[in-house]
Amino acid sequence: MNSNIETMQKQSQEAMDNITKSYEVANKGLQTVAKEAADFTKQSYEAGTEAFQKLSTAKTVDKAMEIQGEYAKTAYESFIAQATKMGEIYTNIAKEAYKPFEKAVAKATTVK
Repeated sequence: MNSNIETMQKQSQEAMDNITKSYEVANKGLQTVAKEAADFTKQSYEAGTEAFQKLSTAKTVDKAMEIQGEYAKTAYESFIAQATKMGEIYTNIAKEAYKPFEKAVAKATTVK
């Protein structure tokens, strides 16, 4: 009987340790996401400001259209690159947050 209680206590402690490790990884990962989002926002704002300044000095409609087209292309490419990067970050967070549970899941799913 004592053996069963000790086993349950050990398993409960392992589960709590795994939850804590997973939470720490997820928390750190979300801090990385927030930093990346803030950096991207700042860069986008600066690029938009620069494009507006160039646009305000354009002498012809053709030049203004050229500046606007360059800005749109750059903004789109930058967005796609950032979205890809954020997707990779989220994927890594999920993988790392799951790692503490790998042994427990493997143990629970083995056929006896």
